[in-house]
This record gives sequence, structure tokens and C-alpha cells, in this order.
Amino acid sequence: MLIAATPDNEAARLAALYDLLILDTPAEERYDRIVAFAASEFDVPIVTITLIDTDRQWFKARTGTELCETGRDISLCSHAILEQDILVINDTLLDPRFADNPLVTGPPHIRFYAGAPLTLPSSLSLGTLCLIDRMPRTLDAMELGILRTLRDLVMLELRNMGEVADA
Repeated sequence: MLIAATPDNEAARLAALYDLLILDTPAEERYDRIVAFAASEFDVPIVTITLIDTDRQWFKARTGTELCETGRDISLCSHAILEQDILVINDTLLDPRFADNPLVTGPPHIRFYAGAPLTLPSSLSLGTLCLIDRMPRTLDAMELGILRTLRDLVMLELRNMGEVADA
């Protein structure tokens, strides 16, 4: 298993995340609706809005899993925040970075992953909107576009939250 590198802008990235005052907050309908829609639209069992903290990934919204967080060291989303665009892993068992990851070899048995980075205009990626399936699959160009649009909707909500936190 390959642990994701720490972003070069990690201190600024974490400061921006903490400025939102969102970590460990209760579930919110606006985010829950997005993950429920994504699960239905993409026919996947698990969707999360994941925020990457210092040592963990925390789920602001989730469907299909009871987990609220996992360690950052085993997080596929930690790899996705390093990307400019969506990280798609069609079959985790065929990718040496993830084939022996405990989230792949054990529950929730991730075989497909698509993580759209939640990136601020300042290029700081706070987390991901991610799709997870227990079987390999692919996304076509239209599906990637829909995932980008849903990611943008999450970012609008997060920026709105940031404006409230700044008030």
C-alpha cells in the first residue's frame, strides 16, 4: 500500500479547512441530499463528502457506510486531493497503490473509486466528493461531467459556509 504524499501546501490547506469550522459538525440536509443523489445517479453503494484532516479523513456526508472517519494513511481520498481533476481507479485490485489497502482487502471492500477534489479558487484541496463501488467499473465522459458538477455544488455550499464562518 502506498501512503499518499503530503501536499506541498499542507499548512495552508489545513488552515483553510479549519477556517470553515466544519469538522465534526452534525449532518446537514444540503450535503446529505448531494450524496443521496450521487448514489442514485451513479448506482453506487457508497458516496461520501470527505474532508482530509491532519491524520484522518472525516465524512461530512455519507451514504452506504456507517463510518464517520478513517485514518488518512489508508485514505484513497488523500491521493485524490493531490490531483488536478477526478482520480478514477477502475479496479483497486489492479492498482499497486491500493491493492493491499485495508479498505480494499476488508470492509467496505472498495473495488472502484472516483474522487473529485474539493478545491478552493486558491488551489487548496480540502477533500473530495467520492463514489465507491464493491465491483470494478468505469465512468464515461458524461458521468465525469456530472460528478464535476456535483463537486462544484459541494464547493458552493462550502464557500457559503465559509462566508458564514467569517461573519
